[in-house]
Amino acid sequence: MKPRIHTYISETNFVRLHAEAKKPGQSLWSVVDDALKAYLGGDADRQKEALVARRLDRLTRQFDRLERNDTVLGETLALFIRYFLMVTPQLPANQLDAARAKGDQQFDQFLEQLGRDLQSGKRLLQRAVDDVIADETSFFSEEDLDRLHRPAPEGSTRSPIQKDADHA
Repeated sequence: MKPRIHTYISETNFVRLHAEAKKPGQSLWSVVDDALKAYLGGDADRQKEALVARRLDRLTRQFDRLERNDTVLGETLALFIRYFLMVTPQLPANQLDAARAKGDQQFDQFLEQLGRDLQSGKRLLQRAVDDVIADETSFFSEEDLDRLHRPAPEGSTRSPIQKDADHA
């Protein structure tokens, strides 16, 4: 025999409890018993922990992507500087002022172009990084690999992947 308890609940919870108990396979005592098991057993805490863990996993992946992009940018800049220093000859002292003036002019043009690109949403470097670095979508999925290993039907010249694509 199950022990009996008497308690008071809010009108809102009473309505929700009866609505839940009307569902097939439910009763008032089973809904209350399941709710107490979840509350006392810590299911709510485990669900919250699972949500936090998923969020942390997503943040970790985003951080890893940012770190990868930062590494690519740093290496790109280092390679450019190295190349620039190798191919740029030393100027005689009498040409330095003219070279600085030309450099200032070109740098101002560079900043204007950068501003236009950032405002328009163009991301030249990000496209270049994406072209250089492969991600998960650049590879076959497990399902694609399974379909590749399936034998083709008798008398067929089409691959299983082509046939599956036709049905999609």
